[in-house]
Amino acid sequence: MNRTALIAAFLALVSFSAHGADPGGGFANGGWSAQYGTGGGNRSVTLNYETSPLWHTKLGSTRLELVGELGASYWWTSSSLRGFARHMWQLNATPMLRWWPTERFYIEGGVGATAVSETRFHDKNVSSTFLFGDHIGAGFKLADNMRLGLRVSHFSNAGMKKPNQGLNQVQLNFAMSF
Repeated sequence: MNRTALIAAFLALVSFSAHGADPGGGFANGGWSAQYGTGGGNRSVTLNYETSPLWHTKLGSTRLELVGELGASYWWTSSSLRGFARHMWQLNATPMLRWWPTERFYIEGGVGATAVSETRFHDKNVSSTFLFGDHIGAGFKLADNMRLGLRVSHFSNAGMKKPNQGLNQVQLNFAMSF
Protein backbone atom coordinates (compact mmCIF):
# COMPACT_ATOMS: atom_id res chain seq x y z
CA MET A 1 0.00 0.00 0.00
CA ASN A 2 1.53 3.36 -0.95
CA ARG A 3 1.69 6.35 1.42
CA THR A 4 -1.13 8.24 -0.37
CA ALA A 5 -3.54 5.34 0.10
CA LEU A 6 -2.46 4.97 3.74
CA ILE A 7 -3.05 8.68 4.41
CA ALA A 8 -6.43 8.57 2.64
CA ALA A 9 -7.51 5.56 4.73
CA PHE A 10 -6.38 7.31 7.91
CA LEU A 11 -8.29 10.51 7.04
CA ALA A 12 -11.40 8.50 6.19
CA LEU A 13 -11.30 6.83 9.62
CA VAL A 14 -10.79 10.14 11.42
CA SER A 15 -13.66 11.78 9.51
CA PHE A 16 -16.25 9.55 11.22
CA SER A 17 -18.04 11.34 14.03
CA ALA A 18 -15.97 11.35 17.20
CA HIS A 19 -17.13 9.62 20.37
CA GLY A 20 -16.08 10.07 23.98
CA ALA A 21 -13.52 7.74 25.46
CA ASP A 22 -14.68 4.14 25.64
CA PRO A 23 -14.67 3.14 29.33
CA GLY A 24 -14.05 -0.51 28.34
CA GLY A 25 -11.23 0.47 26.01
CA GLY A 26 -7.68 1.58 26.46
CA PHE A 27 -6.81 4.39 28.86
CA ALA A 28 -9.92 6.58 29.19
CA ASN A 29 -7.86 9.38 30.79
CA GLY A 30 -4.62 8.87 28.90
CA GLY A 31 -1.41 7.42 30.28
CA TRP A 32 2.36 7.13 30.02
CA SER A 33 4.57 4.56 28.35
CA ALA A 34 8.24 3.66 28.58
CA GLN A 35 9.96 1.96 25.66
CA TYR A 36 13.29 0.27 25.19
CA GLY A 37 14.39 -0.14 21.58
CA THR A 38 17.25 -1.92 19.87
CA GLY A 39 18.32 -2.57 16.29
CA GLY A 40 21.17 -2.07 13.86
CA GLY A 41 23.74 -1.61 16.63
CA ASN A 42 21.85 1.20 18.40
CA ARG A 43 19.56 1.46 21.40
CA SER A 44 16.96 3.91 22.65
CA VAL A 45 14.78 4.68 25.64
CA THR A 46 11.54 6.60 25.18
CA LEU A 47 8.98 8.22 27.43
CA ASN A 48 5.59 8.84 25.75
CA TYR A 49 2.42 10.56 26.89
CA GLU A 50 -0.62 8.79 25.41
CA THR A 51 -3.84 10.77 25.03
CA SER A 52 -7.24 9.42 25.90
CA PRO A 53 -8.90 8.00 22.76
CA LEU A 54 -9.44 10.81 20.23
CA TRP A 55 -11.86 8.61 18.33
CA HIS A 56 -13.22 5.07 18.68
CA THR A 57 -15.84 2.78 17.21
CA LYS A 58 -17.16 -0.73 17.76
CA LEU A 59 -16.70 -3.20 14.92
CA GLY A 60 -18.94 -6.12 15.84
CA SER A 61 -17.37 -7.63 18.95
CA THR A 62 -14.08 -5.76 18.33
CA ARG A 63 -13.04 -2.16 18.92
CA LEU A 64 -10.94 0.37 16.98
CA GLU A 65 -9.46 3.47 18.60
CA LEU A 66 -7.21 6.37 17.70
CA VAL A 67 -4.82 7.79 20.30
CA GLY A 68 -2.03 10.34 20.13
CA GLU A 69 1.48 9.67 21.39
CA LEU A 70 3.82 12.55 22.25
CA GLY A 71 7.29 11.58 23.40
CA ALA A 72 10.99 12.06 23.77
CA SER A 73 13.75 9.50 23.16
CA TYR A 74 17.44 9.22 23.86
CA TRP A 75 19.43 7.08 21.39
CA TRP A 76 22.97 5.72 21.84
CA THR A 77 25.46 3.33 20.29
CA SER A 78 28.77 1.94 21.50
CA SER A 79 30.59 2.84 18.28
CA SER A 80 30.07 4.99 15.23
CA LEU A 81 31.67 5.81 11.92
CA ARG A 82 34.09 8.75 11.85
CA GLY A 83 32.06 11.97 11.81
CA PHE A 84 28.85 10.22 12.97
CA ALA A 85 27.25 10.87 16.38
CA ARG A 86 27.14 8.20 19.09
CA HIS A 87 24.22 9.87 20.92
CA MET A 88 21.08 11.71 19.81
CA TRP A 89 17.73 13.00 21.03
CA GLN A 90 14.37 12.56 19.34
CA LEU A 91 10.92 14.16 19.77
CA ASN A 92 7.84 12.48 18.31
CA ALA A 93 4.12 13.06 17.70
CA THR A 94 2.31 10.01 16.35
CA PRO A 95 -1.36 9.14 15.87
CA MET A 96 -1.70 5.43 16.67
CA LEU A 97 -4.61 3.35 15.41
CA ARG A 98 -5.23 0.46 17.79
CA TRP A 99 -7.50 -2.51 17.00
CA TRP A 100 -8.72 -4.67 19.90
CA PRO A 101 -9.92 -8.01 18.43
CA THR A 102 -10.43 -9.21 22.04
CA GLU A 103 -10.72 -7.38 25.35
CA ARG A 104 -7.05 -8.04 26.17
CA PHE A 105 -5.13 -8.30 22.87
CA TYR A 106 -4.40 -5.37 20.49
CA ILE A 107 -2.70 -4.69 17.17
CA GLU A 108 -1.49 -1.16 16.43
CA GLY A 109 0.00 0.96 13.70
CA GLY A 110 0.80 4.59 13.13
CA VAL A 111 2.78 7.11 11.12
CA GLY A 112 3.90 10.36 12.70
CA ALA A 113 6.35 13.23 12.68
CA THR A 114 9.64 13.06 14.52
CA ALA A 115 12.61 15.40 14.96
CA VAL A 116 16.13 14.21 15.74
CA SER A 117 19.15 16.12 16.99
CA GLU A 118 21.57 14.44 14.54
CA THR A 119 21.38 13.63 10.83
CA ARG A 120 24.37 11.26 10.97
CA PHE A 121 24.02 8.72 13.76
CA HIS A 122 25.99 5.48 14.32
CA ASP A 123 26.44 4.34 10.70
CA LYS A 124 23.33 5.90 9.09
CA ASN A 125 22.87 9.21 7.29
CA VAL A 126 19.20 10.24 7.36
CA SER A 127 20.01 13.67 5.80
CA SER A 128 17.32 15.58 7.71
CA THR A 129 16.41 16.37 11.30
CA PHE A 130 12.72 16.00 10.32
CA LEU A 131 11.76 12.35 9.91
CA PHE A 132 8.67 10.19 9.74
CA GLY A 133 8.20 7.33 12.18
CA ASP A 134 6.31 4.24 10.95
CA HIS A 135 5.21 1.81 13.66
CA ILE A 136 3.46 -1.55 13.74
CA GLY A 137 3.02 -3.70 16.81
CA ALA A 138 0.92 -5.87 19.05
CA GLY A 139 0.39 -6.22 22.75
CA PHE A 140 -1.56 -7.44 25.69
CA LYS A 141 -3.59 -5.66 28.38
CA LEU A 142 -2.17 -6.88 31.70
CA ALA A 143 -4.76 -5.01 33.80
CA ASP A 144 -7.24 -2.19 33.22
CA ASN A 145 -4.43 0.34 33.64
CA MET A 146 -1.40 -1.59 32.22
CA ARG A 147 -0.30 -2.85 28.78
CA LEU A 148 2.77 -4.64 27.48
CA GLY A 149 3.59 -4.51 23.78
CA LEU A 150 6.19 -5.09 21.09
CA ARG A 151 6.69 -2.75 18.10
CA VAL A 152 8.76 -2.55 14.98
CA SER A 153 9.60 1.05 14.08
CA HIS A 154 11.23 2.67 11.07
CA PHE A 155 12.42 6.29 11.00
CA SER A 156 13.35 7.99 7.73
CA ASN A 157 12.80 11.18 5.74
CA ALA A 158 10.47 9.38 3.26
CA GLY A 159 12.81 10.11 0.36
CA MET A 160 12.62 13.91 0.70
CA LYS A 161 16.43 14.12 0.82
CA LYS A 162 19.25 11.79 -0.21
CA PRO A 163 20.71 9.68 1.27
CA ASN A 164 17.78 8.23 3.17
CA GLN A 165 19.23 5.24 5.01
CA GLY A 166 16.69 5.22 7.84
CA LEU A 167 16.83 3.74 11.32
CA ASN A 168 15.02 0.56 12.37
CA GLN A 169 14.26 -0.77 15.84
CA VAL A 170 12.29 -3.36 17.72
CA GLN A 171 10.79 -1.76 20.83
CA LEU A 172 9.43 -3.23 24.04
CA ASN A 173 6.65 -0.99 25.38
CA PHE A 174 5.16 -0.83 28.89
CA ALA A 175 2.21 1.55 29.27
CA MET A 176 0.27 2.59 32.35
CA SER A 177 -2.55 4.99 33.18
CA PHE A 178 -2.88 6.73 36.52
